[in-house]
Amino acid sequence: MLFGRRHPEKFGSKLRTLLWPRRSFSRSFRYLQKRVLRLNATPHAIAAGFAAGVFSSFTPFIGFHFLLAFALAYVVAGNMASAALGTAVGNPLSFPFIWGATYEIGQFFLTSRTIDGTAPSGIGRALTHMDFASIWTPIVKPMLVGGIPLGTAAGLLAYGLVFAAARSFQKHRMRRILEGRPPASPLRGAEKAQRSVTAGGSLRTSDEV
Repeated sequence: MLFGRRHPEKFGSKLRTLLWPRRSFSRSFRYLQKRVLRLNATPHAIAAGFAAGVFSSFTPFIGFHFLLAFALAYVVAGNMASAALGTAVGNPLSFPFIWGATYEIGQFFLTSRTIDGTAPSGIGRALTHMDFASIWTPIVKPMLVGGIPLGTAAGLLAYGLVFAAARSFQKHRMRRILEGRPPASPLRGAEKAQRSVTAGGSLRTSDEV
C-alpha cells in the first residue's frame, strides 16, 4: 500500500494510541468517529455495540471492559468491533470523573445520604490492584451500584447519536454509489485545471517552435 507503514502496528500499540493519543485527543476522536461509521454493519448493530462499550466503561471492573462489552454486544445484537471502540470512552482523562461520579451516586443509593463529592483518595490505585476482598464494600460495590444508572444513561445517549450518524453516513454513501463516481472535490478540480493549462501551454509552445 502506498504511504503505508513499513512495519504493521500491533494491536496493543493501536489500543494505547486510541486511549492516549500521541498528538491530540481531537484527532483521536475524529479517527474513532471514522472507524465507527465505516464499519460494515447495520446502524443498529454499530450503535448497539458502541453503547455496550460505553456502558462497560462505567463499571469498576478495570481490565475486563472488553469482555463485558463483547458480552453485552452479543446480547443486544451489536457489532463486536464497535463495542471495542466504545470502550475508548473510558480513558485516562475520563476515568477520574467516571469513578468519582459512580462512587458518589452509589453511596447515595446505598446509604441514602447526601452526596458530598468526597471520593476515597486511593480509589484509582485500589481499582488497578484489583484487591476485591478488601475494597468490595467500601469502593467497588458503590461504584457498581452507581455505574449501572450512569452507564445506562450514557449508553442510551451514545446509541441515539451513533445510530443517527451511522444511518446518515450509510445513506449518503449509498446515494453516491447509485449516482456513480462521486463528483471531484474543488481541490481536485483545481489540480486538473492547472494540469490542463500547463499541458495547453506546452502544446502551444511546441506549435510555435
